[in-house]
Amino acid sequence: MEFRVEDLGLVPYGEAWAYQKRVHREVVAGNRPPTLLLLEHPRVITLGRKATGENLLFPESWYRENGFELYWVERGGDVTYHGPGQLVGYPIFPVGREVRRFLRQIEEAIVRVAAAYGISAYPTPGYAGVWVGEDKLCAIGVAVKEGVSFHGFALNVNTDLNDFTVIVPCGLKGKGVTSLEKLLGRKVPMAEAKTKVVEAFAKVFGLRPVWEGKAHETQV
Repeated sequence: MEFRVEDLGLVPYGEAWAYQKRVHREVVAGNRPPTLLLLEHPRVITLGRKATGENLLFPESWYRENGFELYWVERGGDVTYHGPGQLVGYPIFPVGREVRRFLRQIEEAIVRVAAAYGISAYPTPGYAGVWVGEDKLCAIGVAVKEGVSFHGFALNVNTDLNDFTVIVPCGLKGKGVTSLEKLLGRKVPMAEAKTKVVEAFAKVFGLRPVWEGKAHETQV
């Protein structure tokens, strides 16, 4: 069985959110295979179902005035940041009632990506996401409707980590954030990171990837 991989490049959050919903409807209807959307967003703050706004460090208007979009969305979790250099993945997969298992599979895939770079990363029971030490490398927050997932993960590849300082990331006080660039001491080519993510998803989910879009051109 296969899953489709669409490399969308840099896409504004609102546009990507609308596209996710369209793809979700197609997967629910059985008109397309499970699909992994890979993309980057311009600077944006998103707040999930657990968010109350208390982990925003400034009024909502401040973010918009300082170059951040801001959205309240239906994914799980609290507040997080997306921006250039961060690889966002939206796996739109049939999961039925196995939501917890699905989250663990995403975490396992990201742990495999980190290991491919020689980094020892791990999930933390009780919190969705992948960590290196006390710093979060990848945030995860999904929604499931009609048995099919949407939203997903945000892996810090070459992300400007200073942008996280305007929020309490995921509402976890006293914790930090990190990136592949910071851990390795060098920039990581985004196409390379995408390839490693897709390889890890293929192994964890037991599916064969079929690429579409920009990243397809980089495949050997």
